[in-house]
Amino acid sequence: MDLNEVTLIGNVVRSPKSKELRAGEKMICLRLAINCAWQDPKTKVRRQVVDFHDVVAWGELGDIIVAYVPKGAKVYVEGRLRVRRYVGRGGPRRLKSEIVADNMILLGHRAVRSESVTKAVNAEPVREDVDGGSEGEA
Repeated sequence: MDLNEVTLIGNVVRSPKSKELRAGEKMICLRLAINCAWQDPKTKVRRQVVDFHDVVAWGELGDIIVAYVPKGAKVYVEGRLRVRRYVGRGGPRRLKSEIVADNMILLGHRAVRSESVTKAVNAEPVREDVDGGSEGEA
């Protein structure tokens, strides 16, 4: 039995890009930054490293990503790891590791959340009738 499954939670580095392929298919590319922090056991110094991963999406999922996932958004991605081989400029063969997304969940964006909280706090309270009746009834 084989298993090729990747789960990531990270921040979108730049707005997703759409690429049109020769076959007419549309490929959506985005890059995720994954933060990892730990404390060095000997020196007790807090360390942090950022890993970057390329994510590719196809079809309906790709269309949703382009429409709703902005730069800086925190997302959860499920997919599989793929190593793609291609010939670069000048002829050298190259390898590229990427995650082919099967599922993505938008976890939120700080600016969007803070806007909605600000609107909710500044909104006027809604007045409701205590007795529940309407004005025209006798």
